[in-house]
Amino acid sequence: MSDNQMFPGFGGSSAPAMPPRAPVTSPPLGDDVSDVPLSDPLPFEKPIRREDLPQEETPREETPRGGVPAVAASNEAPSVVRESAAAPSDGPVVMGPTGRPMPHLPEPSVLTSHGNARVISMCNQKGGVGKTTTTINLGAALAEYGRKVLLVDFDPQGSLSVGLGLNPHEMDLTIYNLLMERDVKVEDVVVPSGVPGMDLLPSNIDLSAAEVQLVHEVAREQTLQRVLAPALATYDVILIDCQPSLGLLTVNALTASHGVIVPLECEYFALRGVALLKTTIDKVRERLNPRLEIDGVLGTMFDGRTLHSREVMDRLVQAWGDKVFHTVIRRTVKFSDSTVAGEPITTYASSSAGADSYRQLSKEVAARCLDV
Repeated sequence: MSDNQMFPGFGGSSAPAMPPRAPVTSPPLGDDVSDVPLSDPLPFEKPIRREDLPQEETPREETPRGGVPAVAASNEAPSVVRESAAAPSDGPVVMGPTGRPMPHLPEPSVLTSHGNARVISMCNQKGGVGKTTTTINLGAALAEYGRKVLLVDFDPQGSLSVGLGLNPHEMDLTIYNLLMERDVKVEDVVVPSGVPGMDLLPSNIDLSAAEVQLVHEVAREQTLQRVLAPALATYDVILIDCQPSLGLLTVNALTASHGVIVPLECEYFALRGVALLKTTIDKVRERLNPRLEIDGVLGTMFDGRTLHSREVMDRLVQAWGDKVFHTVIRRTVKFSDSTVAGEPITTYASSSAGADSYRQLSKEVAARCLDV
């Protein structure tokens, strides 16, 4: 008996016997090889031709009868497209940072003579909102457009004088002497600012004593108006940098002014104090200066990347409407650098965004209250 019969399953595979292997046919040798058909190459061996690739259909751009291609779907606001279609000659409407369409601001008109100055106070009882920076750079921008400008430093801190490179401890005459001494004239106190077409009435800590001494004066609220009267015939614009309070000095500035510009930081606490300032302006208009009006509210230190700045700007436009300037002043370190250098940003960094903003503001101010 064989081993396979004694131990089934251990002598090899239990599968049935494999069928015999088919013989492999070889191609004939000799000249008949070319007659044997070759197998197709593998897919990756096939040469790829451009016409074998799938072709994407390119949608044809429909052109209306007007000859202007139809506007494709994009991220642009529908209102911009509608305005553009309604008035193709004006182009698309550009929305400004205040949420309103930016108007076209013409160049200020060329003056052939100077005089009949408009007096504008930079007023806000909150400090650090950009009053001094706006006074310097708006004055310099107006001077670039041919206006003759006088800056009045009416803050005992003397920040305006320091920002134009003056040492407050080396001044022989200041605005304090002009207010308290009858024999001192405007031309005795005025100093050049370093910017062509722009002069300065400087100030220092001595001005803080004037607020106490003026209390006993007759018509104490009209003191600044009286001493500035001779300068109205020489200059086109007089900008007064007020102190951050609503005291007697600020009331003097409002009484002497034709208009007020309110620089306002785009921040919640700055927004809260505007109501009190408006009450003070209304009281001065009713009791001391009927011609006083608010020329505009200027948003400063604006950062469009933050939701807080945008919300404050929206609230500002809701409360003040068209009084809010379309121009806003954004944060930039160039303002601090120009202050250290003792010159306006329009000369320190002439091509910067900050300089362009104040040039645009000067156009808007001229269109609102100067060239009218």
